[in-house]
Amino acid sequence: MTIQSERLFEPIKIGDVTLKHRVVMAPMTRLRADNETAAPSAMSIAYYAQRASDGGLIISEGTVPSVEGRGWPNSPGIWSTEQIDAWKKITDAVHAKKGTIFCQLFAAGRVANPSIAPVIYAPSDINDPTPGAPTPPLKVMTREDITKSIADFTQGAKNAIAAGFDGVEIHCANGYLLDQFIQYNSNQRSDEYGGSLENRFRFPLQVISSISSAIGASKVGVRISPFATFQGMRPSDPLAVFIPFTRAVLSSTPGLAYISGLMPRANGADDQANLVENDALDPIRDIVVVTGVTFFVAGGFTTQSAKGHAEKHNDLIAFGRYFTSNPDLPQRIRNDWPLVKYDRDTFYTPGKEGYLDWTEYKAIHQFDAVYP
Repeated sequence: MTIQSERLFEPIKIGDVTLKHRVVMAPMTRLRADNETAAPSAMSIAYYAQRASDGGLIISEGTVPSVEGRGWPNSPGIWSTEQIDAWKKITDAVHAKKGTIFCQLFAAGRVANPSIAPVIYAPSDINDPTPGAPTPPLKVMTREDITKSIADFTQGAKNAIAAGFDGVEIHCANGYLLDQFIQYNSNQRSDEYGGSLENRFRFPLQVISSISSAIGASKVGVRISPFATFQGMRPSDPLAVFIPFTRAVLSSTPGLAYISGLMPRANGADDQANLVENDALDPIRDIVVVTGVTFFVAGGFTTQSAKGHAEKHNDLIAFGRYFTSNPDLPQRIRNDWPLVKYDRDTFYTPGKEGYLDWTEYKAIHQFDAVYP
């Protein structure tokens, strides 16, 4: 059944910005940055510009605020002048198409690739338990390390604004450093940063608060993934952790731009292998929207499921995989034009293939398309 819905294309405000539609480009690692400098490559200017739209929102790929946060080769940073200058070309290109772009800030923590990370920080000496995952020596963060990391995140946010970003998204999801502190299976410290929920939330909340003080809460979003098992995560009772965490974020930092949640069916860049009955973001959404903060969701949406969701909820909806292969995705969704299937094999490969060689709807052959 085709769902006719204009809700996705009604204006909505996030912080200080009013968007013209609710089809968001989700943050997606693509590994096309220069490996030596960690600056976005020239290709990335065209990539982001192709996917920008009038009144639309793009969240950048995960970007590290310091060399210690690097997770893998060819991922971008935002701690150097060279990186800031490269990102400025990207934000200018997005703004030229009247789009909005936020920078996703993260640090890899225990899942960093030892070939690229000078030191691999973690809340506790517990490696990612995923079968086949690397088990490098970890540096359990001291209070001094945590204080430095807060300062690095804050400076990264300032650098993002200097680079022309409209705001930042703080990545507290998918088993990266801030998520590692939130969850007990990766954080078994005995100091003020471990043990109770309040203690495990302390470091992420300090990052959120410090960044909000530096650039304004209305320019800050927060991403969570309560149900994901990616990189060895997921609490035994996700909502018992992430409802209190969401309440703590909202109460400690009023006026945030948004909170973004990963749908239960999603797991990192893949689909969840085993869905758990009754997993749902609804209880988290309920406590977010009542404060006036915008909520948006990501994970496995198609044209029809997005339109159906929009009829029920006043959410922004983020697309990842389909944005890789459909640079004009908002228009395709609005007009029920067919979507081109993404090429998973080129998500993380170097070069233009699978990155810049996708075309807008008017340029494709109908037999190349698949219907959602």
